[in-house]
Amino acid sequence: MLAIEIFLQSVLYIIGAFLLFNCAYLLFFSIAGHKNIKRLPIPASKQFYRKICILIPAYREDNVILETSQAALNQPYNGEFDVVVIADGLKSSTIQTLKQQGAKVIEVNFERSTKGKALAWALDALPKDEYDIAAVLDVDNLMGTNFLEEINKAFAAGYKVVQAHRTAKNMDSAFALLDTCNEEINNHLFRKGQFAVGLSSCLIGSGMAFQFSYLIKLLVGIGETVGEDKEIDMRIAKDQVKICYLDKVYVYDEKIENAKVFTQQRTRWIAAQVDLLKEHAGEGVLQLFKHGNIEFFNKILQTIIMPRTLLAGVLGVFFLLSFFIPYAPAPHFWGGLLVAYIAAMFLALPGRLYNRNLFAAMLRLPYALFCMCAALLKMNKTKSSFLPTPHKAKAVSSDVNN
Repeated sequence: MLAIEIFLQSVLYIIGAFLLFNCAYLLFFSIAGHKNIKRLPIPASKQFYRKICILIPAYREDNVILETSQAALNQPYNGEFDVVVIADGLKSSTIQTLKQQGAKVIEVNFERSTKGKALAWALDALPKDEYDIAAVLDVDNLMGTNFLEEINKAFAAGYKVVQAHRTAKNMDSAFALLDTCNEEINNHLFRKGQFAVGLSSCLIGSGMAFQFSYLIKLLVGIGETVGEDKEIDMRIAKDQVKICYLDKVYVYDEKIENAKVFTQQRTRWIAAQVDLLKEHAGEGVLQLFKHGNIEFFNKILQTIIMPRTLLAGVLGVFFLLSFFIPYAPAPHFWGGLLVAYIAAMFLALPGRLYNRNLFAAMLRLPYALFCMCAALLKMNKTKSSFLPTPHKAKAVSSDVNN
């Protein structure tokens, strides 16, 4: 009996240490995200307009791509740019309309579609020396008016990879607001907070830009990963290339509106995170101690962080259990972790989202936790099927001002 108690207590303390790391990491970068980011220094010799290729992978999204393509073509920029739609499963009539709009269209057809494969195929089809920058948008994204201009400035400052601030273009349901809060917290913790302390911003999958030739290199052998942005993130970190974050440069993104899409999206994200951890964990330790690559090791730490909705549920469960299990860490330990977690979340959430609708969204958190648990059980589904997030045209709130 004593041996069992010692074993259980050891396990609980190990779990406690892991959850302590989670909360400490989140709180540190939540505080760091409030640090002012210095303006980009731009040498006079680099102040010219680079030619930009805007890549928009479109997987069976005929109802959305026409709106997105037209908005991209109307984007203000003093230099040259092309809009390239990567058409995967689009109707012939949609393709014809895209060409009439002025967009370039590259048609692809894969047995199993992924964004990474579509991008790699398009870059192989495009002229290698025509473009300086490749910007990547999702099929539902709308660029802010200064997007291309500010991207060009970041490259003039010497960056090879840039991530803009992706934010919501619709908050018309409780789940959409919850998704908005989640994305803005991610922006604060894993982009602004990281960049503010001298680390690379994390990529988010769209609203990002690369030196054209460097993106070709990054996509070599990208395969059928469901988290191509995370894999690219790892490759950039291994190269020790700094990713710039432009907090005031916006790309507007459609937020999910219901639990089904929420679960599908989280299934894909969790599967990508687990795959990256399994594939790169050992390499992360090697990169740190052999090459001093803090960036790569930090990316590994990020894959260890639990999804925040699950983390809240786990902390709550252990806090309640601690009152009934005398040999576990004391209730004040679990309570302290809960306080640290809550503080990290509220510090990371932008002030503009503190409104009466936030409370209604928070009431959906228990259901969101249930959906996250369902996502964990469905992870293997991503191995055999592509799980794109569905979108709808005109999903734009009055807050979007292009």
